[in-house]
Amino acid sequence: MLPQEIIRHKRDGQVLDPAEIAFMVRGITDGSVGEGQIAAFAMAVFFRGLDMDERVALTREMTVSGTVLRWDDLDLPGPVLDKHSTGGVGDKISLMLAPLVAACGGFVPMISGRGLGHTGGTLDKLDAVPGYATAPDAARFRRVVAEVGCAIIGQTDDLAPADRRLYAIRDVTATVESLPLITASILSKKLAAGLDGLVMDVKTGSGAFAAGRDAARELADSIVAVANGAGLPTMALITDMDQVLGNTVGHTLEVAESIAYLRGEHDPRTHQLVLALAAEMLVLGKLAADPAAARQQAENALSSGAAAERFARMVAGLGGPKDILERSAAYLPAAPVTVPCPAAAGGTVQAMDTRAIGIAVIGLGGGRRAAGDRIDHRVGLSGVCHIGDAVERGQPLAMIHAADAATADAAAAALRAAIRVGDAPPPAPGPMILERIAGAGR
Repeated sequence: MLPQEIIRHKRDGQVLDPAEIAFMVRGITDGSVGEGQIAAFAMAVFFRGLDMDERVALTREMTVSGTVLRWDDLDLPGPVLDKHSTGGVGDKISLMLAPLVAACGGFVPMISGRGLGHTGGTLDKLDAVPGYATAPDAARFRRVVAEVGCAIIGQTDDLAPADRRLYAIRDVTATVESLPLITASILSKKLAAGLDGLVMDVKTGSGAFAAGRDAARELADSIVAVANGAGLPTMALITDMDQVLGNTVGHTLEVAESIAYLRGEHDPRTHQLVLALAAEMLVLGKLAADPAAARQQAENALSSGAAAERFARMVAGLGGPKDILERSAAYLPAAPVTVPCPAAAGGTVQAMDTRAIGIAVIGLGGGRRAAGDRIDHRVGLSGVCHIGDAVERGQPLAMIHAADAATADAAAAALRAAIRVGDAPPPAPGPMILERIAGAGR
């Protein structure tokens, strides 16, 4: 077979057979298919799509392109569970949720990704923690999961390597939003992690890849159908991304907000989402009889400090500081320039272009323009306003954390353009959880 012929078949709208898909995945894995060909393949899929059989085949081949983890030899006293988000702006939920579910009896081997497009990546956030190993060897990963109950890491060299290479190329070739590629990327990592259950957080709104509700539903249906078809019990929540999630955007700042959350400082919308996802995971893993009981279990783990303690043990177990909870400010680097972004006029925050806010953070150095770019973990936004907030002229819409004054000024201009302030009555806050998509029989 020739890669260019397979690319041509998909470019012309043909259905690829399993052998063609297997050939491409092998080539992506072993390097025999070049980056230009991978980019062309991704673009062909972006425009032509994949049917359900092609999606299953691509997911299966990417899963077995490397090691598939097993946990049965460890005799874990609870289910192996995970959650995955399709990506948003200010989405640091994994940092809160993994230790929370671990404190409730689950085991969470979370394989996370780096920033993709305008969204921040969980691994990039954890890279802000000095010493934290986001790519430990398999033995250390398994040990921390067994001893602590959770470990958030990236794809090791032998875990779904085809996805790792394809993921990096999608990030810089405008093919991020392909529904079939998103489905295969997410599920190849999760199937390779040897899970008993998966909960998806599918974002929709101005800061999501699936900006429209119908597109989000289509993506959720695709992931749930492919996962359950592959034997992984999975359900999804469609959640709001029409505004920044929480109060911060940027790696160091989001880690700090996550620690504050685990220690009792709960932004209402963030708290609503964390509890909803935790409840679904606990019920899916049969650790709670129903969502109400699961929510109470999660609340107890937060209020008792058990979830925060699991986070601290996870950080220490993966090489980070042992006193991260008590001395986070000493370990998380601060940007040299911190300035307010003043509102140009008074009124009420009516709406925000959340994607544009994510792009503004990339402009500060908090994201990648090319696959090999280095990230400045210090930069970002804090104290970000919410839709419905009343602001006066000159009041900060957010605080900008920047490497220098010039990039801070550019970010301030971008923020004022992205956040619409008007004189209309405050809009009613929309729900955080928009829809629930369950697999067959749930």
